[in-house]
Amino acid sequence: MEDVQKHSVHTLIFRSLKRTHDLFVSNQGNLPEIDDRLEKLRRSIKAKDSYGLVLDKAVKIGEARKGSGAQTPGDKPLAITEGTQDSSSAAGSLVKYNPAGGRVMEKTAPLVTGSHTSLVRASLPNSNGDKGANGTTSNLQLIPKKAPTIPKPKWHAPWKLSRVISGHLGWVRCIAVEPGNEWFATGAGDRVIKIWDLASGKLKLSLTGHVSTVRGVAVSSKHPYLFSCGEDRQVKCWDLEYNKVIRHYHGHLSAVYSLALHPTIDVLATSGRDSTARIWDMRTKANVHTLTGHTNTVASVVAQATNPQIITGSHDSTVRLWDLAAGKSVCTLTNHKKSVRSIVLHPSLYMFASASPDNIKQWRCPEGNFVQNISGHTAIVNCMAANNDGVLVSGGDNGTMFFWDWRTGYNFQRFQAPVQPGSMDSEAGIFAMCFDQSGTRLITAEADKTIKVYKEDDEASEESHPVNWRPELLKRRKF
Repeated sequence: MEDVQKHSVHTLIFRSLKRTHDLFVSNQGNLPEIDDRLEKLRRSIKAKDSYGLVLDKAVKIGEARKGSGAQTPGDKPLAITEGTQDSSSAAGSLVKYNPAGGRVMEKTAPLVTGSHTSLVRASLPNSNGDKGANGTTSNLQLIPKKAPTIPKPKWHAPWKLSRVISGHLGWVRCIAVEPGNEWFATGAGDRVIKIWDLASGKLKLSLTGHVSTVRGVAVSSKHPYLFSCGEDRQVKCWDLEYNKVIRHYHGHLSAVYSLALHPTIDVLATSGRDSTARIWDMRTKANVHTLTGHTNTVASVVAQATNPQIITGSHDSTVRLWDLAAGKSVCTLTNHKKSVRSIVLHPSLYMFASASPDNIKQWRCPEGNFVQNISGHTAIVNCMAANNDGVLVSGGDNGTMFFWDWRTGYNFQRFQAPVQPGSMDSEAGIFAMCFDQSGTRLITAEADKTIKVYKEDDEASEESHPVNWRPELLKRRKF
């Protein structure tokens, strides 16, 4: 018995292809002849299908011109040209009518168009399927492109200083307004939480218990509770009926810088210098989740009812969106180049803003889609606040305050916050700010140990303070 010679798969496939080629090589030149009538029919059907609207419009225009006795398209070029030219000069035209039934393009002078007109080359055969007189099917179609719209900013009244409240003995670091809009709480470097009457600015109560700077306060809308956190690593729950601490939340390994109450469920979110954010059960004091992932101080945490329910900003230049049920990060925004010290939720829109010395950036929930940069506040931005009228305010470490239109990012007012008499200019710093429940008063916490209340100027109007809107500058701005 003869041994079968083994070949590789590659050799066997090659041999099979060669046999197939040898078998059919004699039929290579026996392709059927092209039927001109069918080829014309195929081209006309394809042209009608792809460019039927354009061809019908051209036929209607031609018939209308013939009916009105106007100049035939052969006498005048069908395009925007450089200046006026007589009918005998074809050198200035771009698109010229072809008597054979279509428009053909010639090598001509450049087209002069508006700033928002685009040129589209299309292969438009004649309605009967023939090519143009010069044998080309390349035509030029002018399609107007929609101009980019830059929305005009809404007019906002300028804000002015209404009241200065002094009483703290250290830097005022945090503010929270009570849901009934009757009083607000502040925490400061003197380790004291003070309750102030919002209408008169008078001190109502002082709460002592922290042994270091108080960095965050929040008032519950469902319970008579005030929550506070500080650099002593403590998170406290105060019962405002008895004005004493009823719960401590232990777990943070370093200073706690920010806290936020969830609007619908009884949980508390805190964040701090140990690079984590923690979720606490308000009643049981249990540490439900420890949100890890940031690599530096988590300076700001906010909570909302819809996903993402927790958003954090950190000194590692990132913003993270968290799934509260799973306790995991669902998205990390790395657009910022410098530390993010403040995050603010819009009170009615499904958006939020994050502040860094490079830019204030707006994002759209739930995926954290980037909306726009709000540029101009180049200081270290410690805090922000937004109200329902579309006013966004940012406060800087050097005492500068910038007022923005939320929708367009237009800066309609900026000023340097005045320092308390006897203070140094270097003590002009804004650490926290928030609007009251009506959105008509802005409260700021500052480094000169004062609390300042701002309100809109009632005497201002669009005539006295016009919007200095310059869209040509916005076009050049890179988003």
